[in-house]
Amino acid sequence: MHPGLSRRGLYAITDGPRDDLLTVAAAALRGGATLLQYRDKTDDSARRLHEAVALRELCAHHAVPLIVNDDIELAHAVGAAGVHLGADDGEVAAARARLGASAIIGVSCYDSLVLARQLAAAGADYLAFGAFFPSSTKPHARCATPSLLREAKPLGVPLVAIGGITSDNAPPLLVAGADFLAAVSAVFAKSDPESAARKFTNLYTN
Repeated sequence: MHPGLSRRGLYAITDGPRDDLLTVAAAALRGGATLLQYRDKTDDSARRLHEAVALRELCAHHAVPLIVNDDIELAHAVGAAGVHLGADDGEVAAARARLGASAIIGVSCYDSLVLARQLAAAGADYLAFGAFFPSSTKPHARCATPSLLREAKPLGVPLVAIGGITSDNAPPLLVAGADFLAAVSAVFAKSDPESAARKFTNLYTN
């Protein structure tokens, strides 16, 4: 297991662009998030670079890895801990070659155990499955079931559950084997993101 993934917990994923990005990200980290992903699908490269640098510094202060969504070059430019790759975002080997042996390379496996096996064999550091519940972030996402987590556990790679997850509906996913619970709107769309994050964190301590 990658040492940056040794603490199970909330995987907070930003929902930018937004003016208060750093404020809400800091709140999520204070609430106990153990991973933070910078996700911004716009093409504003200057703003994205500026924000990613700021988030890297914020995450360093909290000793939490910063993962950049989709963009290997941005992750490299800002010295992020790693990158998350979807189906069309490049190969694990290419990300590893660019970011180095110590980088965290996470991958989306959607609802496919076959894909998870392939990506684990390719050297992915974590496998993300979902969506487990209807998601406003990706309303047309493929659907996954908790049994998929149980089936993937023998692969020996940390598992991330994503898609419509809240602190209320998450417990069965932990029982099924999720190491990390990924949340976007369940944290970043809340009026008190720190408290929202804390509710996820408490699932791992209670």
